[in-house]
Amino acid sequence: MGDLLEETLDWLRIPSISAGARDEEALRHAAAWAIQRVRRAGGTAEMVDTPGGAPLVVGELRSAKKNAPTVLIYGHYDVQDPGDPELWDSPPFEPTIRDGRIYARGATDDKGNFLPLLHVACELGKAGQLPVHIRVLIEGAEETGSDDVGEWVRQDARGADVAIVFDSGMVDADRPALTVATRGMVMAHVEVRTGTQTAHSGLYGGAALNAFHALHRALAAVLPGADGRLPEPLRAGVQPPSAAEVEAWATLPDGASELAGVGARPADPTAAAEFYTRTTAEPSLDVHRVSGGQARTIVVPVAEADLSVRVVSGQDPDEIAANLERLLREALPDGAELTFSADRARPSASDPESPALQAAARAFEKAFGRAPTLVRSGGSIPVLADFAARGIPVILSGFSLPDDALHAPNESYRLVALEQGAAAARALYEELGALK
Repeated sequence: MGDLLEETLDWLRIPSISAGARDEEALRHAAAWAIQRVRRAGGTAEMVDTPGGAPLVVGELRSAKKNAPTVLIYGHYDVQDPGDPELWDSPPFEPTIRDGRIYARGATDDKGNFLPLLHVACELGKAGQLPVHIRVLIEGAEETGSDDVGEWVRQDARGADVAIVFDSGMVDADRPALTVATRGMVMAHVEVRTGTQTAHSGLYGGAALNAFHALHRALAAVLPGADGRLPEPLRAGVQPPSAAEVEAWATLPDGASELAGVGARPADPTAAAEFYTRTTAEPSLDVHRVSGGQARTIVVPVAEADLSVRVVSGQDPDEIAANLERLLREALPDGAELTFSADRARPSASDPESPALQAAARAFEKAFGRAPTLVRSGGSIPVLADFAARGIPVILSGFSLPDDALHAPNESYRLVALEQGAAAARALYEELGALK
């Protein structure tokens, strides 16, 4: 694993932040780093500029087999802002190995998770042993929600026979997983205005409409009820999971432990027992930020909030966005004005019986000595819907665990996960190469 580990550490040293304290130079550096790896292996690669600023890495490694299947590997080199450096036990862009883990921003999301796919492809390509043609697609705007990569997929004339994405996790340290569905998202920003200027709360409070009060009324209309379910307009199109899926979820770690593992508390008395249904098969809404006003005695005239709805298979993000806006507007008191905007990402689903997913199941059993567990993910990877629209089946997996602390201080990735990723990548390329 020596070369793979050194490459991982090298890539992690690049502070390729897209969300937060954005570093344009580092984003291009991280893209150039990946391009160099493909070219050194005898492949071709280029930097494709995008409207959002962070370039795509588009490359190719050819198999000696003329009729080999084409496999597209996708990942992202951009990372979240590490936040307060005082909360890190070691600097976020000086990767440090402790107790069998690499600690660095991007270690699990997504540099460490994705890199084994690229590393093994380059290793096999350099040796002339690739059983498949590899197309490389790496973006630098995944953490910001940009549609640059989706637009590239929609315009790409060549396509692929299958795509592999390592941006997910395992059931636990011993059980690999194949993720067969992800949630989409409506990411909304709302602003409520109730006046043209601040007013003294002693002189006008109780008579003047406060923007915070109006905003809170609107938000209350879209929050989940006592049973954890969203209002019906935000559940439009939900398709219940199959009995087989629900039965399989009973073999997964219990919901109470999953919540406790990230320092969270159940939202209500049945939330832990319904953990997998709520986080993968039901839409959810979270308020991320509420702001406006100052810590002084005023009647606030403008307040704003950011919130998101995670949508599931069967739901239309455009419909859910429209329903969300309507519910918010209807709940506003007279005199309050609402400005609403939203970005959208579609959910995705894969057929476990498709030849690509069956090949993936065989590959994982070969690499790990046990069949992978089929799971859904509550997260969103927008490009997956674009692959599906092009008829490209997606093998979605990865080797992260909850205690890797992605997006949090002291993000880490297990050294053994790098080995697991490399073993899975090698087995996947072999199995997919046998499909033609």
